[in-house]
Amino acid sequence: MKVPVYSFNELCNCSAATTEGLVMEKREDLKSILPLLPISFQSSSFFWPPPVIEALKSLSKGPHHSNVDSGEVLFIAISDIRNSLNLPDFSIDASASHGFALFFDDLLPRAEAAKWFEEVVPRLANLLLKLPSGIFAPFPLLETHYENADDGVLKGVKTGLRLLESQEPGIVFLSQELIGALLACALFCLFPTSDRGAKHLPMINFDHLFACLHDHYEEALENKLKCIVHYFGRICSSMPVGYVSFERKVLSVEYSPSCIPYPKERVWSQSNISLCHIETSISGLIEDQSREAIEVDFANMYLGGGALIRGCVQEEIRFMINPELIAGMLFLPCMADNEAIEIVGTERFSSYTGHASSFRFNGDYVDKKEIDVLGRRKTRIVAIDALCRPGKSQYRLEGLLREINKAFCGFMDQYKCHQYQQLFKDDQNVKATGGKSIVNLLSLGHTSTSSQATEETLGNQLIRNHEGHNGQPLDNQHEIGVVTGNWGCGAFGGDPQLKTMLQWIAASQALRPYILYYTFGLEALQMLDQVTQWIVSHQWTVGELWKVLVEYSSQRSRGETRVGFFSWLLPSLSSQ
Repeated sequence: MKVPVYSFNELCNCSAATTEGLVMEKREDLKSILPLLPISFQSSSFFWPPPVIEALKSLSKGPHHSNVDSGEVLFIAISDIRNSLNLPDFSIDASASHGFALFFDDLLPRAEAAKWFEEVVPRLANLLLKLPSGIFAPFPLLETHYENADDGVLKGVKTGLRLLESQEPGIVFLSQELIGALLACALFCLFPTSDRGAKHLPMINFDHLFACLHDHYEEALENKLKCIVHYFGRICSSMPVGYVSFERKVLSVEYSPSCIPYPKERVWSQSNISLCHIETSISGLIEDQSREAIEVDFANMYLGGGALIRGCVQEEIRFMINPELIAGMLFLPCMADNEAIEIVGTERFSSYTGHASSFRFNGDYVDKKEIDVLGRRKTRIVAIDALCRPGKSQYRLEGLLREINKAFCGFMDQYKCHQYQQLFKDDQNVKATGGKSIVNLLSLGHTSTSSQATEETLGNQLIRNHEGHNGQPLDNQHEIGVVTGNWGCGAFGGDPQLKTMLQWIAASQALRPYILYYTFGLEALQMLDQVTQWIVSHQWTVGELWKVLVEYSSQRSRGETRVGFFSWLLPSLSSQ
């Protein structure tokens, strides 16, 4: 039966008795997102209050009409718009006005500042005028979005803009133009903030970023804003026409025939899946690799982490060079232990150098990634948050399970849901005595036991037989691997050798064909290549490597060993 399609006005005016489910779902989408948006909704339409329309019209005519030709005056205009939206003064950082003035009037080169006020600000005002309905928007972005939502390539899947609540798997598809308008709202600090804390949502207005620039000036902060300004300049010069999807991925803690279960220890220890191919690189960056792959965002539990404040490490840098990621902060509450967030299709706009305090904007970047059948760039970014400063708890079983399941949640392919369910069902039926014993596995580290050929694993069969959505291949899903690095290490205090092995196991169990690991030259991972080659030469399965890792971690947590996993597994390495 064909799913009925309703216009936006029909959707909003129809009674509950005539909705047939789809309309009610769209009304619920509106109900969940409206308190988070700056625009109003009445009589079946979104709208700006008349004073806001007048202010935006004035800005759209350029500085000769609006007199907005400096950061100081721009903030005054923003304050007037905020007042027309009844946004309280306490909901914006008091130092934001000084930050706007500092950046646009002192730090931005004069020619770039002139272009910003003469060309970019007017076009951003026009973009905001297009957000709701009205005489300035024959094709209003929000109404068009909701009219097209749930009727795209993913038939029968909700894709409309809504609050993607914790423990509720779902996906939102946004056009790059709509994302541009939402980020313009964030630049102008127009999003309400009153409900965000209660809903466990990160802040999305840019006021704190500008305030930090003034209160805690650092060159890295200045360069973060240069990335943002460059993004707005690019989209105002040539608006991109693609789409971006934001998906909350959830491992079900309760049995459900339609969900992927949260794997318990027995699933990992009894898995007969072969370890996937692993490559290591001591140099290079995750975002620069050319293959289509899951690119890991070393995330905060709140998406974006410190992107809109002082943070400037892996996650925050990615949000600066791919600013469309910031849109997810609007409607994605913080992640629980059994959740991950996958964002597909964001465009990269900026080049950069450095890291943390040395981060610098390094000019324009032309993204040449291919476009998939859903109109998204083939850039797949998965946000997974590691345990923060776990200390010895990372070696306990509950810590290991938390981290490996978090990684597995991020790496899993939703199109293989039925395959994972069968895999877990079969794994749970494998006898605990199957495979090599832990004693035999560990003894391999001290002897030159020859490897033996094994039968084709279920994982390889599933990869070979995999088909995409609705039985059709979807952009060679089976070829998409994982590109990652020192997740949860550094400031988060994770053990890099432990985290490397956990990610390798998780990628293998997720039936990914390979994992590409960037060590970033970390000394603790100098022997990673030798260790992985040794493990591969002995044809260990997921379950076998997991059991060895658990045994090591148990000894480490009890204080029976203090050496790293690599030296513990292969003592000969420590003497090299």
